[in-house]
Amino acid sequence: MRISFHGAAHGVTGSCHLLDTGSARVLVDCGLFQGSRALKEENGEPFGFEPASLDAVVLTHAHLDHVGRLPRLVKEGFKGPIYATGATQELAKLVLLDSARLQEEDASRAQRRRSKGKTVEGLDEEVLITEEDVAAACAQFAAPVPYHTELELAPGLRLSLSDAGHILGSCSLLFQIAKAGSTARVVFSGDIGSPRHPVVRDPEPCPPADLVVMESTYGGRKHRSVVETAVEFYQVLSETLAGGGKVLVPTFALERAQEVLYGIREGLEHHRLPKGFRTFLDSPMAVTATEIFQRHRECFDEQTLRVLADRDPFLFEGLSFTRDRQASKAINEVQGGAVILAGNGMLSGGRARHHLERILPRPECALVFVGYAANGTPARRLIDGEKTLRVFGQELPVNCRIATINGFSGHGDHDQLLQWHAGSGQPALTAIVHGDPKASQALRQELEGRGFKCAWPELHETIEF
Repeated sequence: MRISFHGAAHGVTGSCHLLDTGSARVLVDCGLFQGSRALKEENGEPFGFEPASLDAVVLTHAHLDHVGRLPRLVKEGFKGPIYATGATQELAKLVLLDSARLQEEDASRAQRRRSKGKTVEGLDEEVLITEEDVAAACAQFAAPVPYHTELELAPGLRLSLSDAGHILGSCSLLFQIAKAGSTARVVFSGDIGSPRHPVVRDPEPCPPADLVVMESTYGGRKHRSVVETAVEFYQVLSETLAGGGKVLVPTFALERAQEVLYGIREGLEHHRLPKGFRTFLDSPMAVTATEIFQRHRECFDEQTLRVLADRDPFLFEGLSFTRDRQASKAINEVQGGAVILAGNGMLSGGRARHHLERILPRPECALVFVGYAANGTPARRLIDGEKTLRVFGQELPVNCRIATINGFSGHGDHDQLLQWHAGSGQPALTAIVHGDPKASQALRQELEGRGFKCAWPELHETIEF
């Protein structure tokens, strides 16, 4: 048996791992590289394997860095089924269509700017996938796979899913490989969620395993408590709104947008936020994702289900959903304080970038980051203290308040990752992936200090087991 690593190796994005049992080849995730220009260019590089040689693809969840290259995989010859939970299938279709549309819009904008002799820095002129490519990929989704239901992928190869607690429909994967009278148990963590967060259920422990492929996004770091996070979030919003400024919260459309809406509703109901301000969910994808959330109540935790008994947990007075561009532009004309939730969380695309022109130069405004920002992204550069940011060819001064509130993160922190891994028992090997080098090494050192054998595979490296 061999596992090769074709993404999220010595980095966070582009998750893509190939399990080869000798009789079947199964790809776990096929995500987009995100971040710097160099990373973006990797999305057009060879996969490191022949797509046509795969028997199946299994998805851990619907974030773009886990599903974004699926259309290209199909376009280049993959013909087999794509397995995922029902919620992941719905969200993946949404994410992929949004990605295709954004690529096409960026390419069109770049062509217009170039024709006028203007700079196209920060805009992709090439389209990696089209909406037609997305439709072809989604046509290969198999029947939804429920949690804890064993599925035979091939003779001697069985799959079952456990709840990873990261976003709606997210899962960890257990492959059981029978050969020569014995069975090997291989677990892929996917992205592990943070316990005690509202909306989705807490992550289930790692199943007993012989080999674990494990994410390390927050290795070496700990999150603030949910209470401390809420207090800081409400303070930033209240102070900015009191001064008549607008708050821009760049959010990922899946989970983070819904968690922030949930938190604002809670703040209003418990009088932790002033009344009367407007909130805009300015992301067509996030609006549709919220509707998908409302259809998949089987994924909600007990806290959210209790709220659902008498009201919608994501709706409150003053909230507006903006789908079209005109409604988005009209937000700029709103007088007084307002909160704007817009994609995407790393400011590498989406409507959040269009709001920066009105937010960054104004000291009365605030830019609030509530999720992970990969190295090389505009979000990370602002968090690290850059004083200017180039947006659509214009250099903008950073005069607004910059706040980072990491307790909203949908990823488990260092201790929570270790808690999840404890369920594995005594695996022969744990392969550390999906993390910046510092984070991966911190988790690796901790696990090795506890007596576990670990590997830190490089891009396209193969481990035989």
